Amino acid sequence: MKRRDFARGLVATPFLPALAAAQATWNPDRPIRFVVGFAPGGATDSVARVVADGISPLLGQPVVVENRVGASGNIGSEYVARSAPDGYTFVVGSAGTHATNQFLFRNMGFHVVRDFSPIALVTAGGALLAVHPSVPVRNLNEFIAYAKANPGKLNMGTAGPGSTQHFAGALFEQQAGVQFTHIPYRGGAPAMQDLIAGQLQVLFAPLAESLTFARSEQIRPLATTRTERMSSLPDIPAIAEAVPGYRFNSWNGVFGPAGLPQPIVQRMTAAITAAGRDARTRGRLENLGYTSVSGDAAAMAEMQRQDVIQMEELVRLTGASGD
Repeated sequence: MKRRDFARGLVATPFLPALAAAQATWNPDRPIRFVVGFAPGGATDSVARVVADGISPLLGQPVVVENRVGASGNIGSEYVARSAPDGYTFVVGSAGTHATNQFLFRNMGFHVVRDFSPIALVTAGGALLAVHPSVPVRNLNEFIAYAKANPGKLNMGTAGPGSTQHFAGALFEQQAGVQFTHIPYRGGAPAMQDLIAGQLQVLFAPLAESLTFARSEQIRPLATTRTERMSSLPDIPAIAEAVPGYRFNSWNGVFGPAGLPQPIVQRMTAAITAAGRDARTRGRLENLGYTSVSGDAAAMAEMQRQDVIQMEELVRLTGASGD
């Protein structure tokens, strides 16, 4: 090496750590958007607003929830998939939008894995297996025995073919060896109304939509679809306690467009996981029926990977289609 080149290297060397540090940090300088593919007031929207409130002070910028509704969440997801990977547009997704839809819709125009950068796993949830109080059972084992003795006589409502209620119920039928009569509705709310009225006997309802009715004893909760009992519902067993291997978890997570630079991913992941550990944010999520899990990008990617495998099988099993 020539002396002049060597000297130039010596001069430059002290600045290398500073340059690396500058490249490894990211600070937003304008508001950030959290896109939600569903209407205001729904479960995903509610989670998005809690998280947005929690991370805004940590990022020093407002985080605004923007609802882009339609096609089972696909419109909002595609908008983010096509957005610039600059750190200012994210989508708050779920197992439905970022695992199931890939197999329900033939021509989505984007891929739920390849076109996104996982940022953080925010919540874990599940569904509540509930029956009308007229069903003569008091616990999960009695229910399974009753369903086996009365194949096809129990009407199970769902939010429609391919909904989480449909898949949770279909998986239970398969693994518990029972048979229900599937009654699809246009959404979970009318199905819940008919369960309360006694037109339905069984419903696998999202916890966020069913806890109020269970606590008022309008419906009888038997179990949750989580793999373990929830700390907020210690007296309600997990289905897996009676049906080993049963697993149907729901979740919410944050994704950015594919190709998002690592400094942005790291900063957003850190903010979201820190907010998820905050007592106020955690309490607000628990009131919605969720557990704050504060998982990083790797945890989000792994949860999505597991559910993509499970949902592909459930779509095949049920023959459900979103088209």
